[in-house]
Amino acid sequence: MFNAEVFQNPYLPQGATEVNAIMTITTSGEGVTIAAPTNLRLFGIICDTSGSMGGAKILAAKDAIVKIIELLPPDAAFFVVTGSSRAKLLVPLVNAVPENKLRAISQVKEISANGGTLMSAWLHTALSEFNKMPQAICQALLLTDGQNDLNDEQDLTRVLDASEGKFQCDCRGVGTDWRVSELQKIAARLLGTTDIIPSPDRIAEDFQEILTKAMGKTVSDVSLRLWTPMGAKVLFCKQVSPEIVDVTSRAKVVSERIVEYPTGAWGSNESRDYHFCIQINAGNIGDEMLAGRSSLIAQTNGQETKITEAKILATWTEDEARTAKIDRRVAHYTGQAELAQSIQEGLEARAQGNIDVATVKLGKAVKLAHDSGNEATAKLLRSVVDVEDAAAGTVRIKRTVAKEDEMMLETRSTKTARIQK
Repeated sequence: MFNAEVFQNPYLPQGATEVNAIMTITTSGEGVTIAAPTNLRLFGIICDTSGSMGGAKILAAKDAIVKIIELLPPDAAFFVVTGSSRAKLLVPLVNAVPENKLRAISQVKEISANGGTLMSAWLHTALSEFNKMPQAICQALLLTDGQNDLNDEQDLTRVLDASEGKFQCDCRGVGTDWRVSELQKIAARLLGTTDIIPSPDRIAEDFQEILTKAMGKTVSDVSLRLWTPMGAKVLFCKQVSPEIVDVTSRAKVVSERIVEYPTGAWGSNESRDYHFCIQINAGNIGDEMLAGRSSLIAQTNGQETKITEAKILATWTEDEARTAKIDRRVAHYTGQAELAQSIQEGLEARAQGNIDVATVKLGKAVKLAHDSGNEATAKLLRSVVDVEDAAAGTVRIKRTVAKEDEMMLETRSTKTARIQK
């Protein structure tokens, strides 16, 4: 089921100490199979019902939740939390059998919108339900249209700390009055995705895509375990495909020289790439050393399985032809990370009225998107800049940009183009 490969250029010049490697992990019908994959799946729906959700948004959200409940397989479990200034457990955890579905649907149809926005309370209520099925693959979907209460920062951080490893959460913002950074914070901590739903009539379609992926998960808890030699330091570990997620700060110390990074649940047909950057002690010309050993570890019903193991090497040489070569995968994903950063810095400069800096940053982003073949991001960039020469990164900032287009670019800037084989 799982296959993993490490790609790198192990050759370093005299004095060099930094080693980069890409680990590509895929799941399919072949490869290492995990014993006893779980068939327990729990899907939690968290819906904003604050006053701003009134009208078309709450009507569309209710319809979308009803459709999700109808589509849930009978061997799954689910619950529904509605949230405003407080959380309400509208539908406590139940199995998705017909009678429970009908009862839940009737309750969903009675949802109304009023009150403020306190996301920590919503997540706390969801966590209580997920804790009732700790062995299940736990997935949440959070929908909002507004900004969280400014006084909720500490409580939100606390509930995210408590929720890590308990469930994953995909976050969706409908309309343009929510903050991208707020939902990205939640999704990043809970190994989920963030995206914009521009109009209410697209909520149902997006919800169903999330449900389909959630129901396709078969292994609930997989980690990257990294061993490094004495004196080494892990500078970062990032998921770089299908989107950029920095998990460096999520490292769990196993022993003095071993750490683990969470990857969450996996389905039967997935592919992800991870970038390790390790700082080691410099060697002499001709020296060879093991700079790291990366393993994929699965936890299923308390049973640990080592799926695969790969070596990250370092060899010091005077051969400039070897040391000057950058592995094409490392180069590609380094460029994709630079692309995301350029977009974020460019949009920030534009928001502050610094058009010169915005032009430089977004022009660089256009060039990086062009060079890497990331057409999806290139298309989003064209909504905020007029491109004169994509290969050179020559652009002009558009005077008028729809808020929806700007938020879509910001939200999707971390989605990367997969390197072509």
